Amino acid sequence: MSNLNPEQAVNNMSNEDKEQILASFNQFKSFLGDKVEKAENMGFSDEAIAKAAEKLADQLAKHQEPKNREEKVLNELWDSAEGEEKSAIARALVRMVQKEA
Repeated sequence: MSNLNPEQAVNNMSNEDKEQILASFNQFKSFLGDKVEKAENMGFSDEAIAKAAEKLADQLAKHQEPKNREEKVLNELWDSAEGEEKSAIARALVRMVQKEA
C-alpha cells in the first residue's frame, strides 16, 4: 500500500515476490498487516486503508491465481461480491490483520 496506490505497487512487484507473498495465507496476512501498520503510522484513516485494501484485492483477483484454499475462498467471495460487499470484505481483512498485530 505504498502511497496508497495498490495497483502500481502490485504491478511493480516481481513475480517471485508475488509468489512468495501468496505462497501461504499466513504470509499474505503478514504482508497485508505490514502494509496496514505502515499506513497507520503514516496517519492514514481506517477508511483510506480499507479503500486501498479494496483496490489491492481487486488487483489480486484480476491478475493472480489463488495459491491455497483460503485465497481461493476469498477470490470466490470477491468475484461474487458487488460494491459495498467488496468494501465490507476489505474492511474485514484490514480488521483481521490489525487484531493480529
